Amino acid sequence: MQESIFKAILRRFFTVVATLAGVFFAFALAAAFFSARDSGGETPEINYTYSPQIEPNAQNKRESLSSTAPVILRMDIEGIIGLDGLDRHHIRSMLVESQERILKNGRIKGVFLVINTPGGTVTDADGIYTALKEYKEQYKVPVYAYVDGICASGGVYVSCAADKVYASDSSLIGSVGVIVPTAMNFSKLLTSVGVEAKTLYAGTGKDELNPFRPWKENEGANYQAIIDAFYQQFVGIVSANRPHLNKDVLVKELGANVFPANKALEYGYIDATNINKMEALALLAKDLNLGDDEYQVISMVESNWMRALFHSKSEPAFSSGVIEHRLDLPLELNPAFNGQYLYLYRP
Repeated sequence: MQESIFKAILRRFFTVVATLAGVFFAFALAAAFFSARDSGGETPEINYTYSPQIEPNAQNKRESLSSTAPVILRMDIEGIIGLDGLDRHHIRSMLVESQERILKNGRIKGVFLVINTPGGTVTDADGIYTALKEYKEQYKVPVYAYVDGICASGGVYVSCAADKVYASDSSLIGSVGVIVPTAMNFSKLLTSVGVEAKTLYAGTGKDELNPFRPWKENEGANYQAIIDAFYQQFVGIVSANRPHLNKDVLVKELGANVFPANKALEYGYIDATNINKMEALALLAKDLNLGDDEYQVISMVESNWMRALFHSKSEPAFSSGVIEHRLDLPLELNPAFNGQYLYLYRP
């Protein structure tokens, strides 16, 4: 009896495995077929990554209006800038597609950013800021931002693209500064255990901050010069777009600290606090002269289901055959940030 149960379990296991393998193989064949079909024509087709989705308006209602109704585009800047799709390439694509298909012909009248981020990479924060500035100048639309949690470092950089910045009373704002992942030196440890290391290189300073040899005097000066340049750029962006935030006070007193919303308002990081998200959205609609029932709020959501299927982080271990052991490191030690300069707040 025990042997027959074992055989039944084993047979069921291989049946499930074979079924899953067949499903994934079918998906792969379908993807290959459609890819080959699309590439066979003389005129390439436009591929879309995002689909418009109706969001609640200032009255917290979702209603489908006519195809010509004015639209406020909602964009969530949430998470680590530079990771998980929150990067300059995805945001730029989202903005491009927001002017196509049913949203074309000037339907978008304003952009509403919802920000909750500690920042991220210098390159992506600057790229998102630039994309938003270009968008509002090209299409002559206002951009309003609402901080719903934290708007630090790269988040502040991105918020500078907004004409108005509002925040909940429990939000934190600030951290104007630059950092790089921590460099460590293991030379004394290697010497103590009798291990030698040799790095082959060409070019003066190519092995700067090499962790396997003693550092020289002024080691890292080149990196510090780059950090200083990015810092001056950051301060310049904030000073140019937040005129009530005094530049000297920012550099000499406020530094890279973060502040509660009421203090951030006092210093000039934001324009108002103690309001909720819907009230901030209502202010944008009012400034656009849009009545409550005249406009829709639309967000652009990723519609590539094949990519979502094969890149999902939520799949159970039994379906992937992999048991993941994870060590959570401080943000700045994330391998994705290796070699990156960061506008990142580290609480």
